[in-house]
Amino acid sequence: GLRPRASTMNLRLAELSMVIAWALDGAVLAITIWGRAPHFGFAQAVSMTAWLVLTVYGIESRLYPRLRAQWWLSGLGSAAVLLALWFPGVPLQREASPWLPLHLALGVASYGLFAAAVVHGWLMTRAERQIRGAADAADGLPLLTLERLTFRFVQAGFVLLSATLLAGLLFSEQLYGAGRAWKWDHKSVFSVLSWFAFAVLLVGRAQFGWRGRKAVRVLHVGSLL
Repeated sequence: GLRPRASTMNLRLAELSMVIAWALDGAVLAITIWGRAPHFGFAQAVSMTAWLVLTVYGIESRLYPRLRAQWWLSGLGSAAVLLALWFPGVPLQREASPWLPLHLALGVASYGLFAAAVVHGWLMTRAERQIRGAADAADGLPLLTLERLTFRFVQAGFVLLSATLLAGLLFSEQLYGAGRAWKWDHKSVFSVLSWFAFAVLLVGRAQFGWRGRKAVRVLHVGSLL
């Protein structure tokens, strides 16, 4: 009676809050990155990552009804909106290429896909724990489905990260302006280290069958980098 009805109402409120956070996040990104005076910074990177995670999770919750909306994802999207408003970033260089926003968006999109992989890795770890404890996992996806989705996101993020690094290495002056060649700053170093970590993860998965906690640990290392 009342308990299923309350559960359904709570689920709908969680879905609505996710949609609102997703819409606000997208609006802030559109204004700051592709507006009249485009600017970019760490807050925009976090906001885009959160928006992509919400997008992926929202689509999957429709494809897999057992994947329930999560309140903490709504909080993540809302916090990202506030962060982008408080820290507007720095204006992009006037001499930069019109393709620079797309280059930045692709780079951060790779981080968003890795963040989605981390979320699914957490769900995978939780499902594995439930199986070991003989608990009912009716509110989630089967373990093998979560594992497959996790590595699909890793593969897609790895492709985008590879393309972004290659473009920055070969076309940095065309993207950022004359005299702005590739340099080994903290962004480049950590991006390359992250690329190596995910390369190790994918090779370990293909050659040695890495899965479960070992794969999730390497996923966390690459995402942290």
